[in-house]
Order: sequence, then structure tokens, then C-alpha cells
Amino acid sequence: MNPESNRKRFMNVLQGEIAVLTAHELMQQAADMAAPFLQEGNFFWLTGLNEAGWRLIIDASTGKEMLVAPTRSETSSLFDGGMDEQSIRRTSGIDMIISFDEFEATLRQLAKRHTVARTVHDTYSYEFVTNPAQKDLRATLERIFTSVELCNRELSELRAIKQPAELRAIQDAINLTISGFEMVRLALPVAKYEYELEAEFSYLFTKSGSGHAYAPIVAAGANACTLHYGTNDSKLKSRELVLMDIGARVNGYAADITRTICKGEPTKRQQLIHRAVEAVHHEIIGLLEPMLSVESYQHSVDEIMREALRSIDLPDSEEALRRYFPHAISHGLGVDVHDSLGRPKYFQENMVLTVEPGIYIPEEGIGVRIEDDILITKTGHRNLSAALSTSL
Repeated sequence: MNPESNRKRFMNVLQGEIAVLTAHELMQQAADMAAPFLQEGNFFWLTGLNEAGWRLIIDASTGKEMLVAPTRSETSSLFDGGMDEQSIRRTSGIDMIISFDEFEATLRQLAKRHTVARTVHDTYSYEFVTNPAQKDLRATLERIFTSVELCNRELSELRAIKQPAELRAIQDAINLTISGFEMVRLALPVAKYEYELEAEFSYLFTKSGSGHAYAPIVAAGANACTLHYGTNDSKLKSRELVLMDIGARVNGYAADITRTICKGEPTKRQQLIHRAVEAVHHEIIGLLEPMLSVESYQHSVDEIMREALRSIDLPDSEEALRRYFPHAISHGLGVDVHDSLGRPKYFQENMVLTVEPGIYIPEEGIGVRIEDDILITKTGHRNLSAALSTSL
């Protein structure tokens, strides 16, 4: 992870403009307790900081970079701690730190030379409350600058092409996750509840100084038909499929791997469906190469998945395809588990993305997904998680 190099690349894209970004704020979990903190991906990529409330100003016209320290009460500092400014400078590579009280005055000085300020503001369609930091920052910028424009796309495109240090971190996260799956395969025969399997991963990740990159999914039987199932508290039954979607986070970078295995001897129907998903999984990975158009890839995936549905005696209409395979085949992977690739027309060397076909049949109580993490190489692709068997 080299935030100084990342900022230099970003500064070249800004072409003399200024950009102002914010870290996430702490969010309440209950009473006087904060929810577990996860940094905003762009801010982490540009600074390497996992601290809440900080802001970053980049002036590409002068090459000046500065961090804005959040205001912390004595009580907050006493109870919650945090990095000292020397550690902030060392981690980020930014020497200039100003107080939050100086923030707006600094922006007004910049507004004398810049009419436009660039920032990041993500909006999501999911039914949850978003972190307020970006909205609050944008409101401040709109009071001061003539125009506020987003730089989400530019940052997504930069982040999509992984640097060597990023690839090492992703591979480390994948390797740790693979070790967890191997442990869980051994634990499954005697496990009684989904949460026991989750605990195996959590123990390994924590012991390794890591953690989960996202809320783990351990879904037995019909639970696997809920795509983001996360309760993980159902009893495990003999001859039942268990879908596990798990990823470790190492040095700020995520893995994202899914396997579906059986507790005991699978039924013939379970074997048929799993074989169908396993076959298309490897076929779809085989499509990936640089300069493959994303549109062509999606069209090929749809045809492959239709054939898979036919092979297990399910209808293959457009409606049936979306019913039995209701999610995207791939997404980017990096700092964010769902890293944006910047809406590319073509795949490019050093992009990392998932391949995750699945077939979910609620009326049969069966859900199967297999997911690997794939690097686009100069001549094709490399499956970074290939060491983990896809077998049932």
C-alpha cells in the first residue's frame, strides 16, 4: 500500500484542480457505543488512514497536500484514543496537518484561485442509512465554491488497476481465507449450527491479526436462497448444502470467496446442481482476458447460465434466468469488497474481479454459489484463489 504514489496518480488526473475528500464518521451502534468502524475506500486508498473524521485537501495546481484533523473532546480522546499526529504523518506521507477550525478558512483561500472543487459522494439504492460524512462535506463545499463536481469515476478507474503492493495484500487476504475454508471443511461433519462454522473463520482471522472484510454468510439449506443471509444461527442438518461466502481483510484489502459443500452425503439432485454451477464457473473464468468487452462477457455469461438451467431441468427464459440467477456474475475487488471498476468497456490488465455464478431454487430449498477472485493478466487471467477446491 503506497498512498503517496496513489495521490500522485490522482493529482495527474486532476490537471490543476483541487479535490477535498473525507473519511467516514463514527456511527452509533447503541446507546453510547459506536458501530465497528470501516474507512471510506477512496480516503483509505489516498491516505492509508483508518481514523474517523479526517479530511484531505489536494491542490493539483501547486502539488500541496494537507490533512484536516477532526475536533476531539478530552472525553473522546480518553475513552477512544487514536493515532497521534506523528503516526498520521508517517502512515499517510502528508506533513501538513491543520485543525478543523482552520478548514473552512483554508477552503475560502483556495476558492479565490479555484471556482470548482472536486469531491466524492456515493449514493446507494440499498435500504440503509449512509454515513453522513460525504453529504456534510459536499454541503460545506457548495457554500464556498462556485461549482462542486464529483471525481468518483476518476478514482474508480485509478483504483481498478491494481499496483504490485495491492496485489500482494489481496493475495494475502485470499490465502488466509483459503486456510479458513480448509479448516471449516474439516469442522463441518461435527458442527451443529451455522455460527460454529463462522466462528472457525473468525478465530483464524483474529489470530492472524486480520478480520472479516464483510459480514460472513454461512447459509444452510434454503437460507442460501437469501443472497445476503447473515443471521448464521440455523441448525445444520445431515445431507444439507451449506453455502459459505467469506473473505478476510489484510492490510486494508479484501478477499471474497464462496464455496458450497454438503454436510454428509449429498443427494443426486444436489450433486447435479452443484456440478452444473461448478462447470459454468470454470467456463466463465476461461472467458476472461484483457480487452474482452464487458458487454460481450455479460452476453456470454447469460448464454452459459441458460444452458446450465436447461441441464438441471429448469426453464431458461429471461424471466427464469433472473429468478434462478438473480445477481451479477462479477464485481471488482480491492479496498472495497465491491470495488468499482469505473464502468469500463473492456477488461484491463491488473484488474481484479470476482466470478460467482450461482443457482438458487427456493421451491427446492437449494442454493449453490461458487466464487473465486481473478486477476486479469497481460495474456489472459490468473485465478488467485485456485488453490481452494471447488468440489462438493
